Amino acid sequence: MTKTDTALTSTAPEVVTRYLAAADSQDPAACAECFTEDGTVLDEGVTYLGHAEIVRWREKTLGKWTYTTEVTGSEPVSAEQHRVTVRVAGDFPGGQADLTYSFTLRDGLISALAIVE
Repeated sequence: MTKTDTALTSTAPEVVTRYLAAADSQDPAACAECFTEDGTVLDEGVTYLGHAEIVRWREKTLGKWTYTTEVTGSEPVSAEQHRVTVRVAGDFPGGQADLTYSFTLRDGLISALAIVE
């Protein structure tokens, strides 16, 4: 479940807020629909390419740990890039992590998402 401060995400592109909402609702297909057909996700050192792999990544993530997320920051980097910082807390090793979601956008969709600690 994502706790999102609307003041933090009010300047975020619509597709970024839509992705965060889809992730919060635990809907892997809705997450994938936010990406271009050739969209990529880099998470934990692994790259996922295209809608089918992105759906599998979200399904795997949902089944692996129980966690909550809180958006702690949001900022435009350029016209094509937006960065969101997220605090994740749950039953994974360490119990808490501050992550940076770096979104690259193309044609109103996400073409790349890199999640790093």
